[in-house]
Amino acid sequence: MRSLNLKFIFILLMLLSPFYLFIVYETDRALIEYLGKLEIDKKTAMPKVYTPGLHFKIPGVQIVRTFDLRFKVLDSQCYRITTKEKKDVLVDFYVLWQIKDLPLYYTRTGGHRSKAEQLLKQKIISDLKAEFGRHTVQEVVYGERLELMFKLREEIESNTRSIGISVIDVRIKRIDLPDEVRDSVYNRMRAERERVASEIRATGRAEALKLQAYADKEKRIILADAFKDAKRIRGEGDSLVTKIYADAYSLDPDFYDFYRTLDAYKNSFCSKTDLLVITPDGDFFKYFKKNNIVQ
Repeated sequence: MRSLNLKFIFILLMLLSPFYLFIVYETDRALIEYLGKLEIDKKTAMPKVYTPGLHFKIPGVQIVRTFDLRFKVLDSQCYRITTKEKKDVLVDFYVLWQIKDLPLYYTRTGGHRSKAEQLLKQKIISDLKAEFGRHTVQEVVYGERLELMFKLREEIESNTRSIGISVIDVRIKRIDLPDEVRDSVYNRMRAERERVASEIRATGRAEALKLQAYADKEKRIILADAFKDAKRIRGEGDSLVTKIYADAYSLDPDFYDFYRTLDAYKNSFCSKTDLLVITPDGDFFKYFKKNNIVQ
């Protein structure tokens, strides 16, 4: 009979356990609400956060609020944001966030994820407008996007601490231009690229002219030096030839005169049609006269 009573009591306790026991799983944390207020930890005088495990509660009086602390993703719709140039861009983004301060999160949001994401979205859009308002369309689309994301994440992280949320990452999925803005932006970007290209071409032409002028100058200097050296070498050669002739003439004047006369004959009678009009008794044929060749 006693054993039967114990079994009955055990079964009754098991059936009633959901009313006085609760389990906190590994990925969760829990708060207990008591008469509309969070239970206070007597040691820290702060709201008590229940860690993973099995815990007791007072049935009907204490209400357990369990929260998932894993990373959550907020995926936004497309928003119209104005840049520094007063041009609108269409931006959609996503945020990776996590509950950091559970009591504060519960106090500010009532524990509702939808309200938390609404507050988070408002802060992100406000920070996006402020950050985009300091940049041009070209900068946010093509230029300083990584730096902009870094600054934006820091600002959002700072602004969301007040609701007990930690922002892990913020990413802009797409930045698009409205139809009424796209053409004007593309035309301005095209004009900017053409201006840069014209400056590069002008710089290249100026550099080419500078190099051409330098090359022409070097060419003139090299040719002048070459002509100068050639003239000097030619003069030295002529002087050497004259000296050789003078030395040869001084050794045998008669032979030298004879050799020069033969050389004149060779240069004068280059073809069969050459004709010389001279007097027979001239000095040109003096050596022929001595040998009775010319009568």
